[in-house]
Amino acid sequence: MNVLVCLDKFRGCLTAAQACAAVASGVAAAGGRAVEMPVADGGEGTLAALARAGYREVLADVTGPTGRPVRAAFAVRGTRAVIEMAQASGLDVLPGGFAPLVADSHGTGELIRAALDHGCLDIVLAVGGSATTDGGAGLLRALGARITDARGVPVGPGGAALTNVAEVDLSLLDFRLRLARVTLVSDVDNPLTGPSGAAAVFGPQKGATPRDVEVLERGLCQFAAAMARATGRDLSSSPGAGAAGGTGFAALAALDARRVSGAEFVLGEVGVEEALRSASLVVVGEGRFDSQSLRGKAPFGVAAAARRHGVPVVVVAGDVRLSADELREIGVVATWSLLTRAGSLEAAVGRAPELLERIGRELPSVVVRGGAA
Repeated sequence: MNVLVCLDKFRGCLTAAQACAAVASGVAAAGGRAVEMPVADGGEGTLAALARAGYREVLADVTGPTGRPVRAAFAVRGTRAVIEMAQASGLDVLPGGFAPLVADSHGTGELIRAALDHGCLDIVLAVGGSATTDGGAGLLRALGARITDARGVPVGPGGAALTNVAEVDLSLLDFRLRLARVTLVSDVDNPLTGPSGAAAVFGPQKGATPRDVEVLERGLCQFAAAMARATGRDLSSSPGAGAAGGTGFAALAALDARRVSGAEFVLGEVGVEEALRSASLVVVGEGRFDSQSLRGKAPFGVAAAARRHGVPVVVVAGDVRLSADELREIGVVATWSLLTRAGSLEAAVGRAPELLERIGRELPSVVVRGGAA
């Protein structure tokens, strides 16, 4: 049996690569052949997934979301650079907990500049996992934009400071951006502002209180108006403008980015379609496999591709929260839940590698019987 193992991260527990390795070890112990293909959907783990597709990592020292230095990486293959926003401006690099009003995307702009310095003119901006709600203003400042208040004084970092924005000057943006192609990688289709916007929907996930959300919303509206005056167009309602606290808006409005699905991009780069041609079974999953997984995330993308190739799919996840009918609809023939197997969340997290290895051992025999565990 040739098993293609395409797991995403088990957040707070295992990286995608670690999870794939544990399952593959079990498959090998049971006499099967496993191909490990960690996946991601444009957020954390994107660079790790691309490393297996011929990309190499380049390190850069940049400004973290609250101003402290951060050593971040971007991935390069040829003249293409993939910028993983979470590396420079993500929740995981916050030094002391949430900072919803002041977290800034400046470091992500510095990564783009570093990629340009490296000779890359095909810039892919993967924006999942950000700590920011600054509309991408920090990113633009790092690339040369001037964002000022009514007195012509540069506004400070973070989303709250945007309430003072009066003017945006993009004339000094790094000239190399005129030659570059920028791609926004995101599955988020929210607009910048309003009840479905960056502040209202994603702000609370980044520690924003209801009062903080009001301030951030006001700042984003102010910034969007100034950007419309600067560019002659209002893209604040464009799908994806609300991605990563509005970084999507900055990419679309100021960098003329085109938007693509994160899962679609990563799966295409790592070669899932080609790998499926020789697979007799594919394993998908992540920390929690639920309704969100069906909204274009990487495991769903792999499952859809497997179905097109007629390859059966099994789900291995920390927790499975879909009905049998929902699973059947995407071609899933069996499921494994670490939570069910371990009996508690604490045990599932602590024993995850062991449990995944055991599941890998069970895959051939259980799938032949068409069961689940």
